[in-house]
Amino acid sequence: MADRHTWTSTPGAAERARSVLAAAWSCAVTADGGREEFVGAHTVADDGRVLLHVPESSRLAAAAVCAPRGEPSAVLEFADVAPVAMRGRIRARLWMAGWFAAEDGRLAFRPTRVVLRPPSGAVVVDLDEYAAATPDPLATAEFRLLTHLAAAHPDAVGRLTRLVDPESLQGAVRVQPLAVDRHGLTLRIERARDHGDVRLTFHKPADDLAQLTERMHMLLAQAGAARRPRALQRQRTDGDG
Repeated sequence: MADRHTWTSTPGAAERARSVLAAAWSCAVTADGGREEFVGAHTVADDGRVLLHVPESSRLAAAAVCAPRGEPSAVLEFADVAPVAMRGRIRARLWMAGWFAAEDGRLAFRPTRVVLRPPSGAVVVDLDEYAAATPDPLATAEFRLLTHLAAAHPDAVGRLTRLVDPESLQGAVRVQPLAVDRHGLTLRIERARDHGDVRLTFHKPADDLAQLTERMHMLLAQAGAARRPRALQRQRTDGDG
C-alpha cells in the first residue's frame, strides 16, 4: 500500500550526496580490476574531492603509482545506512566515477560522474551543483540523534504518528525514525509484509541542534493537539489484549 504524502522541503540531490559523504564511515573503491573496502579512511574537501588515506600495501596505492600520469580511474561507492535498525536499512547508495591523483601523501579523487540512488530511483547529480553544495548541518549528528530518539523516547515517536495520515498507518506493526535533516523528520512505518515512509516537515529549516530541538518540540505540540488516528488505536488495542 502506497503512503499518500506530499514530499516538500527535502534536500536536493547535490546536498544529499554531500551529506552521505560526510556521514559515511566506509568506502568501497573499484580500480584496476580490483575492489577494496576502506573504513574511516576518507575525508571530503570543500570542492567535493574525496581525500583517501590508504596503506602503501593496498592495490589502489600500487595502481596510483603504475597508472599513466599517475591518475588511475576508479569508482567509489558509499552506502547511506539508517542509524536505527529496521527493515530496508539502506536509504540510498552513492556512486562516484572519476580519477585519483597523489596529493600530500593522500589520494585525491576528482569525480567526473556522481549518481545518487535512493529507493525512488537513480539521480545523476550535476557536477557543478555537487561541487558547490555543502552537507546538511545535521548529517554528522544524525546517528546520535536518531538512536537516542528511538531508544530513549519511543513515546515521542508514537505521539508523532498523530500527524500521519491514518491510511498510512493501516496494518502498522512498528514505527521508527528513519532520517532527520534540517528540513524535517522521516518516519519508517513497518507492516507485516511491507513498509512505507512519511515525512514530517519542519515549519522552517533547522541549521543547528538548538534549532532542531525547537522544531521537534513544535512537531510534538502539533501532535499533542491532533486526534489519534483510528488505525493506530486499533493496533494498540489489539496488542493490549
